[in-house]
Amino acid sequence: MQKTHLAKTSGAKNTKTASAKKSSKSTSKPATKTSKSSSKSKTKSKTTLTASKTSRSKTRLTKTAAVNVTGKCTVRKGYKKKCLNASAKPLALSEVHKVRMQKAQKTAMSKLMNQIGKPYHWGGSSPRTGFDCSGLVYYAYKDLVKIPIPRTANEMYHLRDAAPVERTSLESGDLVFFRTQGRGTADHVGVYVGNGKFIQSPRSGQDIQISSLTEDYWVRHYVGARRVMTAKNIR
Repeated sequence: MQKTHLAKTSGAKNTKTASAKKSSKSTSKPATKTSKSSSKSKTKSKTTLTASKTSRSKTRLTKTAAVNVTGKCTVRKGYKKKCLNASAKPLALSEVHKVRMQKAQKTAMSKLMNQIGKPYHWGGSSPRTGFDCSGLVYYAYKDLVKIPIPRTANEMYHLRDAAPVERTSLESGDLVFFRTQGRGTADHVGVYVGNGKFIQSPRSGQDIQISSLTEDYWVRHYVGARRVMTAKNIR
């Protein structure tokens, strides 16, 4: 009887243990599923956030690109914002200026070439009296540009509104300067006419003539070049 009772008791204990194990397993499985689902939802939310940030950054880049294309704005403290619109109009204006510059250059060249053979005259600036070197330049450009043309070679060389030009980039109409007597930075000026040549009124006893920049004398005394015929300066 005692054996039978013990057997029943042990059987009951085993049954309770098995049921407890099953219940623990069944309880742990939903927890695992819940953790997996929560991790998946977190991953999805992170992906969604990343995608939204990417789309926002793309939108910002697009807006920035649009701003860069349509115009440029500069902001300075204490000043109004200035914006430059990029359009086809500036190109049209540059073409107009180009035509005006070509016309002005032709006019200047024509005035200069018509003086070839006339005598040098110190202080002269007209066809009636003759010309010195700076007087010839003054006569050619005074009515074609908005800036005041100085009356000496040294002042012309230091003219703020005249752009410096490299010797390899010379164009017809550029002023070429020389230091022949050691007075100032430049004491002689001529006008470049193309093909390595320039027109000048050299000195007393000589006539207005075309000379070559490659001659040894002018190579030794050359100091630089300036451009007064620009879109900003022409009338």
